[in-house]
Amino acid sequence: MEIVPVSDGRGLDRFIAFPYDHYRDDPLWVPQLRRDMHTLLTPGKNPFFEHAEAQYWTARRPDGRTAGRIGAIKNDAHTREHNDQVGFYGFFESINDQPVANALFDTAAAWLRARGFDTMRGPMSPSINDECGLLIANDGRPPSLMMPYNAPYYEALHRHYGFVKAKDLFAYEGGGAVAPERLLRLSRRVMERAGVTLRPLNKKRFTAEVELVKALYNRAWEKNWGFVPLTEAEIDHLAKQLKPIVVPELVLFAERAGEVVGFGVALPDFNVALLHNRSGRFFPGILKILWHARRIDRARVLLLGVIPELRGRGIDGVLYAQVWSNCVKHGMPQGEGGWILEDNAPMNKAAEQLGFRVSKTYRLYDKPL
Repeated sequence: MEIVPVSDGRGLDRFIAFPYDHYRDDPLWVPQLRRDMHTLLTPGKNPFFEHAEAQYWTARRPDGRTAGRIGAIKNDAHTREHNDQVGFYGFFESINDQPVANALFDTAAAWLRARGFDTMRGPMSPSINDECGLLIANDGRPPSLMMPYNAPYYEALHRHYGFVKAKDLFAYEGGGAVAPERLLRLSRRVMERAGVTLRPLNKKRFTAEVELVKALYNRAWEKNWGFVPLTEAEIDHLAKQLKPIVVPELVLFAERAGEVVGFGVALPDFNVALLHNRSGRFFPGILKILWHARRIDRARVLLLGVIPELRGRGIDGVLYAQVWSNCVKHGMPQGEGGWILEDNAPMNKAAEQLGFRVSKTYRLYDKPL
């Protein structure tokens, strides 16, 4: 077996193709569109690489077949934000073979060590603002939109290599025909007392609404563990990707005295449709995706944040209640919320009070270099 660096388009195609073969018979794996993976991984197409660098490798058997893959990521935005020497690995996939996994991890570690990093953290594919974490506990459902998936034996591959837990991330499953009446009453009182009003996203003013998100996002999440600010270009890129599936009533802004003080974002769980396009190819796969998209009955609550000055005043509950009610109205009474850091006590408590339960646990690992 040899570890081969990705150095051209053919190598990148091989890197992208491996999971489609690896998970071919796994009914829980959700194939993303291959062209979207090309965009995610390619400098010049993904603005993440305006402040980051990555190298990818595949593990190749003597018969030419791929046995695994990995990426190593140097994220200058993280380094500036946290002033540490943490580098990252991501996009890890491997057959159930410890020597193959070790060779991949060793290769990524050597690349990071040569650039002065003292810790390798991941999986982040490619950052904490994208798919991150290794799935270590699952309720038997496929992953929700923009959440990762991996084979159960990956945990042992990490443990035997010497990785240690850095942080766990929780995803919550819940829902129902209506939000709890107690929550609705509380929400109404909060809105009246604090002078808070809610409004949905105006898709006709989509560019202006994205500007509001830019102003709020980094303020609302800046103190979270591992947080890395999104650049304006990254937010624009994400908004462009998500615009076709946005339902305006599922993107809510909380306003007080004419100022936006919080927002909640839920999206139809498009993985319900993507699950049926096993090849990941745009054509004719898009026809299957569009057919099954009509039957999406789940949502993913992607973001919910309030500016630091107004936290603890119940505004998050207002957003929860209305986002939930609007999801029900659009035929999505069930869904997933998260992820939430394991030690974010207020958010975990709020999810539990809503009747949500932890459905999946993802783990981020560290390995000293």
